[in-house]
Amino acid sequence: MKTQTVIVTGGSTGIGKAIAEIFLQHGHNVIINGANENNLKATFDELGNHDRLAMVVGDISKPTTGQLLVDTAVTRFGAVDVLVNNAGIFEPKQFLDVDEAHLDSFLNINLKGTYFTSQSAIRQMLVQGEGSIINIGTVLVDHAIGGFPATAPISSKGGIHALTKQLATEFGKNNIRVNAIAPGIIRSPLQAKTGVSDADSLAGLHLLNRIGETRDVAELALYLAGSNFVTGEIINLDGGHVSGHHIA
Repeated sequence: MKTQTVIVTGGSTGIGKAIAEIFLQHGHNVIINGANENNLKATFDELGNHDRLAMVVGDISKPTTGQLLVDTAVTRFGAVDVLVNNAGIFEPKQFLDVDEAHLDSFLNINLKGTYFTSQSAIRQMLVQGEGSIINIGTVLVDHAIGGFPATAPISSKGGIHALTKQLATEFGKNNIRVNAIAPGIIRSPLQAKTGVSDADSLAGLHLLNRIGETRDVAELALYLAGSNFVTGEIINLDGGHVSGHHIA
């Protein structure tokens, strides 16, 4: 794979941090984004490789943040080859307890953040004649779990899945590939934020009887960034969560 310039939103922790790290390890240029400046700066310092790494602080729900990411990539490294729309929030809440503000928080950050950052990136990719966008969804869009009420975040992630296929269709002729990774349970700080204190207790949801690691997601993102013939796919990275179940 040629040296690529990669934007990773939500790049300060968890899956985003692992994705940024693997691209740096393979010699690529990376721009990481996060809303929390302290967390982002700590990750920037930890990852090193500052000749190939830049950071942009900003709320991804604002279109100006996506444009700033693209401008930074072009100014610093001359291109936007890959966009990984990883930034997102997730929180379970009973459907009847969801109010407009709660729903809007997921639509704004998860769906609008992905939508408008992709818009800025695709404008640049059209100039370049190619590009790759990798969205992060969830297997819960197609395989809900009883006892885990999360209609607000899953509605936003369902929009991301639909957006993935639509963008792949609209821009395939321009050699812009758009795919999504739909993770199962992944060991990351997000688990604690959703009230799961022991992520390994959910291992039985997967046929492999273990949860995934952030590196698993990063390796798939690296593959999709380098592939020139995969587009419009929602790839389940879930240890068999969607394929079947064990009998207790």
